[in-house]
Amino acid sequence: MSEIDQVCDMTDALDVMCPMHVQLDNVGRISHAGPTLAKIFPDQELVGGRFLEVFELMRPHSVTSMDCLLATAGQKLRLKKRSAPETGLKGVLMPAGQGGAVVNLSFGISILDAVRDYSLNAADFAATDLTIEMLYLVEAKSAAMEASRKLNQRLQGAKVAAEEQAYTDTLTGLKNRRALDVILPRLVEECKPFGLLHVDLDFFKEVNDTKGHAAGDVVLQHVARVLVESSRDADVVARVGGDEFVLVINGTIDEEVLGRICQRIIKEVETPVPYKDTMCQVSASVGISIHKGEGEATVEQLMDDADLALYASKHDGRSTFTLYKPELRQKGPLAVGS
Repeated sequence: MSEIDQVCDMTDALDVMCPMHVQLDNVGRISHAGPTLAKIFPDQELVGGRFLEVFELMRPHSVTSMDCLLATAGQKLRLKKRSAPETGLKGVLMPAGQGGAVVNLSFGISILDAVRDYSLNAADFAATDLTIEMLYLVEAKSAAMEASRKLNQRLQGAKVAAEEQAYTDTLTGLKNRRALDVILPRLVEECKPFGLLHVDLDFFKEVNDTKGHAAGDVVLQHVARVLVESSRDADVVARVGGDEFVLVINGTIDEEVLGRICQRIIKEVETPVPYKDTMCQVSASVGISIHKGEGEATVEQLMDDADLALYASKHDGRSTFTLYKPELRQKGPLAVGS
């Protein structure tokens, strides 16, 4: 085997065993760079460049020539790339034939940053390098963290779904009384102004008694659609009883505006609802109370005020709305059936 063949064989062996090595000639120029080292200089031709111009030697200091570099043989070298990113490196130099040298480099504790910055993988390191084990650990950790993230997402989704189910009326898809019991105290505590509409259906019992509960369910779903269409996304629509509903009109305390909302609800609710070969028809009575965002009004008081106004509407012939006024309390309780 010729000397050239021996050199080539040695270079090939070093590329496999030390993929981050460089070979230097007798004046400190790079005559060969291992494949991984070449990979971290994608835009720079290493062969032919001066080692000390490609790398800055941090320790030992004051190394400015090949002779000084050879004097560091066997010592631990600390270097960094002169080009961005200025990755830190560790190295050790051993003299080679004809005044040259071989410098084996590694990333040391900067390995994780280097893998990220240069998109390196296990194939870029010697099979026996401890870096391989570290990369496996990093990959295992990343896989475990991703699995944990997905599990947390599923658990969070299940929690949200469970909470949503707990606060949702299954028949209409509206909020339920439990949800309202959470929302109203918060609005009162935060001094938010709102109008509260208590809606009760007229003649709903007759639909249930004559046409059956399935027909009643269809009517309730129709009413739910009317209430949603008569409100905004920021408002709250809840079914709080068999045929009772509450709307919280956020930020609106204008009596005329609330009255127009009630008129629309009453008109739309009266639209006959088809069920099998018959038509179901109900009407709605509404009581209104207002929270101005100030004063000592409690949730219980607001609900009681709206309830009293609702029964005033029932007393006045149904299919109408009434705004609560203190005078209503002077009339005493009103008992009117559905």
